[in-house]
Amino acid sequence: MTDLVLDQLNLICNDVDATISFYRLLGLDISESTVWRTESGSHHVEVKMPNGFELAFDSNALAAVYNSGSIHRTNSGTRNVLSFRVHNPDKVDSICKTLKELGHSVSQEPYNTFWGSRYAIIEDPDGNLVGLMSEPDPSLVTDPPQI
Repeated sequence: MTDLVLDQLNLICNDVDATISFYRLLGLDISESTVWRTESGSHHVEVKMPNGFELAFDSNALAAVYNSGSIHRTNSGTRNVLSFRVHNPDKVDSICKTLKELGHSVSQEPYNTFWGSRYAIIEDPDGNLVGLMSEPDPSLVTDPPQI
């Protein structure tokens, strides 16, 4: 048994306000009172998820303060996927459609997975991959593909 508990993810953002806007459109409740701003702009916000997990957005300037090895990247993202579960499969489609109409890139259009969930992947303003996945529907489960 490990004493380690995964309880936070910090995403480093080129534009914290654009990131906040994206994740609000995604459906996160981000209160203005939680955004740390200085004269130079927005630098940090923490979003406490219902399960206790904390998602934080930090500016490049702030990341350079707490991580001397911080690399300033522009829209490079990663191959990792930050996934959010939604209860209604139609919500996956509607969120994806809204974000696509607002100019966000869709890496994976919504589709029904072999494990029975509706799933899509969208890119946030910094190129991070954001997954949307519905609760699995046992009636949609099929055999996995041969890989």
